[in-house]
Amino acid sequence: MLVNIGLGVVFVLGIVFTAYMLIGSWGGAYWVHTTAVAVVMCGLALLRERGRPWTAAAGVVITAVAVGVSLVGDLPQEPSPTAALALAVLVGSSIRTLPVLPAAAIAAGGVAVTAFVWVCGPTGVTTTATLLVVGGLIAGPLLRAFALVRRSGAPSSPPLGRPEQ
Repeated sequence: MLVNIGLGVVFVLGIVFTAYMLIGSWGGAYWVHTTAVAVVMCGLALLRERGRPWTAAAGVVITAVAVGVSLVGDLPQEPSPTAALALAVLVGSSIRTLPVLPAAAIAAGGVAVTAFVWVCGPTGVTTTATLLVVGGLIAGPLLRAFALVRRSGAPSSPPLGRPEQ
């Protein structure tokens, strides 16, 4: 629960900061599209425990659609750093907890969306999105392996001050 609270705070700060920066640089209502995408993606990331395969699949699809809309509609490039972080959370969490086949499908979707982002060209947004999704692709299997080690029955150390029996 604390992780979700911290993640929620980071999401809110990221969304507000991105909207502020877009209002200052692009002007007009260009910030609305980016903010809407980020709010939906962050909501999915925070609800990832309730419907893990569906929230992750929806996140991949929404990100792909947002990238396409931003390309066609001459809007700020997607995914925004906050939406990319949400996608990384969804992909990494799916790899960590789903069975291998659905986890691989979500990971492949994350890679495909990241490759699609590069259609826009090498920019700071592209690089940030790539680094975040790659982080999710690395963290997910590491956390999965760590969870397997913990469940393997390895003896844990006794609490401090209490001898083993």
